[in-house]
Amino acid sequence: MSPVSPRVRHAAGAVTAASALALSLLAGAPAAADEAEQVVNGGFDNGTTGWWHTENTPAQVVDGRLCAEVEGGTVNAWDAIVGQDDIDLAEGESYELTFTASATTDVAVRALVQEPVAPYTTYLAERPVLSGEAQTFSYVFTSTTTRDDAQLAFQLGGADEAWTFCLDDVSLTGGAEPPEYDPDTGPPVRVNQVGYLPDGPKNATLVTEATTALPWELADASGEVVAEGETVPEGVDPSSGENVHSIDFGDYTGEGTGYTLTADGATSHPFDISGAFYEDLRVDALSLYYPQRSGIEISDEIMPGYGREAGHVGVPPNQGDTSVPCAPGSGCDYELDVSGGWYDAGDHGKYVVNGGISASQVMSVWERTTYADTASPDRLGDNTLPLPEHDNGVPDVLDEARWEMEFLLSMQVPEGEDLAGMAHHKIHDAEWTGLPLMPADDPQPRYLQPPSTAATLNLAATGAQCARVFEPYDADFAARCLAAAETAWQAALDNPEVYAPATGVGGGPYNDDNVEDEFYWAAAELFITTGEQVYEDAVMDSPQHTEDVFTAAGFSWGAVAPLGRMNLAAVPNDLPDRDRVVDSVVAGADRYLETVAEHPYGLPYAPEDGEFVWGSNSQVLNNMVVMAAAFDLTGDTAYRDGVVEGMDYILGRNALNQSYVTGYGENAAENQHSRWYAHQLDPDLPNPPPGTLSGGPNSVESTWDPVAQENLEGCAPQFCYIDDIESWATNELTINWNAPLAIVASFVADQTGGGGDPEDRTPPSAPGAPTASDVTADGATLAWEPATDEGGSGLAGYDVYRVTGDGAERVGTTREPEFAVTGLEPETEYTYRVVARDGAGNESEPSASVTFTTSPEGGGGETCAVDYRTHDWSGGFTGSVTVTNTGDAPIRAWELAFDFTAGQTLTHGWSAEWAQRGATVTAKGMSWNRDIAPGASVTAGFNGRWSGSNPAPEEFTVNGETCA
Repeated sequence: MSPVSPRVRHAAGAVTAASALALSLLAGAPAAADEAEQVVNGGFDNGTTGWWHTENTPAQVVDGRLCAEVEGGTVNAWDAIVGQDDIDLAEGESYELTFTASATTDVAVRALVQEPVAPYTTYLAERPVLSGEAQTFSYVFTSTTTRDDAQLAFQLGGADEAWTFCLDDVSLTGGAEPPEYDPDTGPPVRVNQVGYLPDGPKNATLVTEATTALPWELADASGEVVAEGETVPEGVDPSSGENVHSIDFGDYTGEGTGYTLTADGATSHPFDISGAFYEDLRVDALSLYYPQRSGIEISDEIMPGYGREAGHVGVPPNQGDTSVPCAPGSGCDYELDVSGGWYDAGDHGKYVVNGGISASQVMSVWERTTYADTASPDRLGDNTLPLPEHDNGVPDVLDEARWEMEFLLSMQVPEGEDLAGMAHHKIHDAEWTGLPLMPADDPQPRYLQPPSTAATLNLAATGAQCARVFEPYDADFAARCLAAAETAWQAALDNPEVYAPATGVGGGPYNDDNVEDEFYWAAAELFITTGEQVYEDAVMDSPQHTEDVFTAAGFSWGAVAPLGRMNLAAVPNDLPDRDRVVDSVVAGADRYLETVAEHPYGLPYAPEDGEFVWGSNSQVLNNMVVMAAAFDLTGDTAYRDGVVEGMDYILGRNALNQSYVTGYGENAAENQHSRWYAHQLDPDLPNPPPGTLSGGPNSVESTWDPVAQENLEGCAPQFCYIDDIESWATNELTINWNAPLAIVASFVADQTGGGGDPEDRTPPSAPGAPTASDVTADGATLAWEPATDEGGSGLAGYDVYRVTGDGAERVGTTREPEFAVTGLEPETEYTYRVVARDGAGNESEPSASVTFTTSPEGGGGETCAVDYRTHDWSGGFTGSVTVTNTGDAPIRAWELAFDFTAGQTLTHGWSAEWAQRGATVTAKGMSWNRDIAPGASVTAGFNGRWSGSNPAPEEFTVNGETCA
């Protein structure tokens, strides 16, 4: 069965001008959809005519500007608005919105052109950062609709303290050049940016215009060529629209770090040849779940940088999940304690249908250790994950799964109520909330949504699996899981066609009106756990039992029959036709292997219609899960190699040269859609934790968010992705997407020296004492003598700890014997030490410590010169910046900063990591040019837009130091 369409979201928008607004409107006919001005009184020469504001944001004209007093203590951006209605838009027309704005405090606001009523579809959504100095902003968008009642809104809420917003020179005109999104795809040699197994497949993809074979070279970290050969032309790849060649360097079996591949005059991102990193990825992929927990404080000691207050425990402004009523009009009148569980994704909702597949796959990470020959249970046991439930004799992965299982059990309709035994479909806020918003700050009322057959069968399936995996550790909990599962099964039989609606406000719908696969999955899990005839009959009688459930598009929360099929094949049971079931899993894996072999990017995903769906990366990974199951069933290494090569796509061997896992790869996703991992919107908040999977390319335009609509029109499937926090359709994180990543990472770790070789019990030697160099006011470089490993699994890396009076806090990891510490305070003493790790997870004794004191503000000895040049054209320009180190010490991890002084905007750049926040532009060095030796220079460039004038910046700084 094809996966059900993903949940539909709508951007929360403004209220209309007719509801509780202070109005001052100017009558007049709407302007034409051309170069005519669409904004009435944009210079405020006629006072506030044409403009409205919410009652809590009084506005008046001061010195020719509209200034509004914004109250503090609001939660959402749309809690305070200044706006104008009746904006005229024409479908397909491109418009430019410009305005000048300032604020009495540094604050991000939302500038929108949108539908004026629910669902407030946005046609432009930007987040300018305001400061005390007036700045001019310019944005271009193409309208996807024709209407004469669009709304221009400046959403100003969400600040803790009151502030003043001032606005002037607002203009919206058509006839603009359509916006173009030109992603920086980096070098045309596309590789797994993290690494390859020494004894595994090693493939890369070259994007080139050449149609005949080209030479390639593999070089080690010193630049020595260690292997060479010729590319294989593959023609045009339909999923990317690119002409590509494939490169196979699998004959090289050396190990090390910093390898690069060169072909057609281009050199790839560096990568390792080692399996050690998969042990880190196994832990990190599973570690997403702890900071996704609801109903518990997240400890910063356990997850440094991710500590936060408990969400939805009834502490104001939360209304809590400890006593949640049924949704109005849903037909029930009780309340349930549904606290706990995992937040589903980047929002505050909790969903049984998505929680079901997630909990099941997390439990399967552990259950595989009970039957697979290559599994390493000691690497998934107690005290292996960053969790509060240590030293309880229970594998940590099961402790984490239990947090969600307790929630799923709580969603069951109580005895004596209508539909008793069924499961409520979901629980979430009454309305969508904005970004960013910490779980503890969510003020929305929350409701139980009506039960559904799909949710009930998810509870039956996961409850049955829970019963067997927890029985050795907590027999009472296992019995509770089984009782709930059997009750849910019967309730689903009694109510087989109760479907969730296809719409949702405040939460995704997760609608599914074909539950044949859920019945099959639940029957399979109940049979494996109990062996009872009634469940065997349900399995054998299900049409799903003999259908080909391993489709090209892969399985997901809406297509779960493969979960039942794989467990029937792998987990010991007495099903009469189990041999046939095993054969069917292997046959499904064979087709995915064929797809890998035929795809020029080694991608095990080729949907029949060619479209990449919402969350395509999870479909890719679930196809790998099937191949991993086939390996466990047969021992045939071809399936192992198919899984390993499939990971190349996830970790960078793709059209965008994009690793889709945070913290893994030179160009890794980092701005996944989330309300609390929202660093892109609030520098005080973190990016998602390392090991978090992005949803990935989504070419189904009907499901796109405004950022995708604005940037991705006409994209080839692999290019339908943007690493932006507002692009939930391509860049969200979810618990069900990280679950197959955890399965695959754990599987590959088990096949490598980094997979927890149970024979390696010997920790590495302690690293040498660190030395500190290049000490500045806010950073330093640490270096040490490398550790050695005698245990056989190889040195995997180092953890760097800052030592304080309260203990030691890990501040970072590195595979090299050096580390740059940043973000320090001037004239402050710091102490650091280092611990080495091997591929089996053994840790060394700590190194001796190093103590140093940072320089005074403005100190550090770095000197620099900047040459800034531009080539201008009408409305746009190309900038070139050369940074020269004129000092005597290297400039480490350089970061250039300057301010545009005339409202210019950066569109994209190269040879550096470019970003713009307000008027300030920053550029950070890449892995290959991050350090500047004395007397050396680096050059980076960018494209931008300007209006009126394009003066050069007045000052440049590198790492906080002013340059000549």
